[in-house]
Amino acid sequence: MRIFSLPEPGAPPARIALAAVGLGGLRVRQAAAELGLVCLVAATSDEPAAALVERALRAGCKALHPGEVDTARQLALARACRGAGLPFVGPRLALIEAMQDGAAVRALLREAGIPMAEEGAPGRRVELAVLCDHLARVRWLAVRESFGSVLIKAPATWLTPEQRLYLGQLAVQGLAGLDLSGIVTLRFALQENRLGFCDMHPGLTGREALDEALTGLDPAVAQLRLAAGDRLREHQASLVPRGHALQWRCAPGAAAGISGGPGLRLDRAPETDGEARLTAWGRTPDEARRRGQRGLEELLGTESAVSLMRALNIE
Repeated sequence: MRIFSLPEPGAPPARIALAAVGLGGLRVRQAAAELGLVCLVAATSDEPAAALVERALRAGCKALHPGEVDTARQLALARACRGAGLPFVGPRLALIEAMQDGAAVRALLREAGIPMAEEGAPGRRVELAVLCDHLARVRWLAVRESFGSVLIKAPATWLTPEQRLYLGQLAVQGLAGLDLSGIVTLRFALQENRLGFCDMHPGLTGREALDEALTGLDPAVAQLRLAAGDRLREHQASLVPRGHALQWRCAPGAAAGISGGPGLRLDRAPETDGEARLTAWGRTPDEARRRGQRGLEELLGTESAVSLMRALNIE
């Protein structure tokens, strides 16, 4: 279902509101610019939802995008949008409420036949972003794993290709009947050699550069296209991850940068004291690691880069 329209080629840009500032809204601003949209950015990261929606309506915004924010913030924004009649770029309100509740979204996926992880039990965690369109098409992207809040790696190589395929199939099975259009991230746990569903996050997470590097599809652009009523045109076979990717979150000095080169990308938000994400990718895990270390050394210096790599056990 279309919630707003993209401008025709050559037409003046359309405006959307963006609830995230700094790095949390950077990829949305980039994706919006590619599609002929401009963003009215929130005054602060915690600007009250009602105030932002009111400003968006006064400015003639066609929709509101939450950016990379937690589920509770998205729920507040979606409720404010519904009350004011402003389209919200994200899952329908009832689904966001279920994701915020946790138990409710687990019940929905249990009804769809998805195995559940045991809550509170130890296990290795993985996640994957999933795109859905208004025609109930579902496409899943790379299976990722987190190393604390600093490093994300894709794909999760300790899972077999068959296990990663199985997770994608579970995502399709679980989401196909939820009347979902857009992007969500599903998290699973491997407990005693059994994969089970943990939780779901609506919208973007900031890890989309990994998917773009490995599949060629930018999920941030895809999300806006889906909100504008487009359908998923990619077949699942074309979205099989190729290669390996790593992403670090860091805060380099104001004068630091990278020289570029193959397999490196730096996303940086100067308005948030230089907070940045460095993404490295390559054909093999070692190639991605070497490229990442080179980028970290340029950004942070050799000693800090080696220390960071060692601390994360991937030197």
